[in-house]
Amino acid sequence: MYAIVRTGARQEKVVNGDILDVDKLTAEVGATVTFPVVLVVDGDNVVSTAAELARYEVTAEVLGAVKGPKINIMHYRNKTGYKRRQGHRQPYTQVKITGISAK
Repeated sequence: MYAIVRTGARQEKVVNGDILDVDKLTAEVGATVTFPVVLVVDGDNVVSTAAELARYEVTAEVLGAVKGPKINIMHYRNKTGYKRRQGHRQPYTQVKITGISAK
């Protein structure tokens, strides 16, 4: 059984036991969070209607905060001696999927 859940501005395919990096959450380490379900697939049975999806719940445990890969940003203007370097690492929250169940 797997589900498609909405996390931030993205949708992720999750299975019980998966570890995901999602957009930064305010929950503390060890807390339980739930994600809105977009689609549930259980073998040959596919659930996609809003009324049926309201019965399903995906729960996850917060493992901690992590940072994404370093992104280097370089600004350069030709023939002017202008050069600027900037870096960025996106903050994420690491979660472990603990259950996909019907309420």
